[in-house]
Amino acid sequence: MSSTTSAAAVVQPVVTTGPLEQRRPVRTRGQRRSTVSAYVLVAVVMFVFLFPLAFLANTALKSTAEFAGNPMGLVTDPQWGNFAEAWSKGGFGAYIANSLLYTIAGAGIGTFIALVLGFPVSRGYLRGTRLWLSLFTVVLFLPNALITQFQLLLRLGLYDSRLGYICMVAAGVGVGPLLYHGAIKAIPRELDEAASLDGIGYWRYLFTFVAPLTKPALTTVFLLQAVWIWNEIILATVLLPDQTKAPLTLGLFNFQGTYSNQWGLLAAATVIVAAPLIVAYVFLQRYLVAGVLGGSVKG
Repeated sequence: MSSTTSAAAVVQPVVTTGPLEQRRPVRTRGQRRSTVSAYVLVAVVMFVFLFPLAFLANTALKSTAEFAGNPMGLVTDPQWGNFAEAWSKGGFGAYIANSLLYTIAGAGIGTFIALVLGFPVSRGYLRGTRLWLSLFTVVLFLPNALITQFQLLLRLGLYDSRLGYICMVAAGVGVGPLLYHGAIKAIPRELDEAASLDGIGYWRYLFTFVAPLTKPALTTVFLLQAVWIWNEIILATVLLPDQTKAPLTLGLFNFQGTYSNQWGLLAAATVIVAAPLIVAYVFLQRYLVAGVLGGSVKG
């Protein structure tokens, strides 16, 4: 046997891999099982949340006779006119205008309160930081003081008025200041000192520097309060007896009392009430997630 043949037999072939294959991590069997379990869990959660919406939309397209014959079956003859009929019979145009006013004004004022109150408390610019944070936490567990709010608005002459109702829902900031407190911690304190050395005033710094840097948290506070105001019905029932000033939830309640046996119309009316918030969540959910995670996304 020649020396060349011996060397060829000893040298093992070198298996080359591309850059992508070299960077690809090797997953163990346990990691693959965890990934599959995560996908299964996400699928189950999506089914739990999406099935009621799909069932509602399916019912909204059925006639009363088709729903009575097969409530759980898929719609065979879509009744798109249910939405127009529910809109006209329920008078939802005026109710939606009222709800938009209450939601935008109430959530906007609540977000402003979270900004101007959460920043100085988080930085320690107000005395008693721990006391303020404890107060924000205790407020979350207190029941709604309906009688007190009713008496307050009555004595101020704001009972059964849009301004009085906006003041009440705007004060329900809930978890907003605590959520914003976490977002402020992501901003270095040196930025405050640099702005002070440059002669930037407090309010200008708060609205032109702090607010943009904490936009995900502010958006989250606005969305959480907007969802509560949009779906609120008990406070509106007590404080707004005039139906011309009622929000959309009271309009749906009145519609349900009138057309309680027409399930297609009721489902269509419910879709009309829920649609604005669903659309807003689809476009703003990335800010909501970032804000809950502590303002990890800037801008």
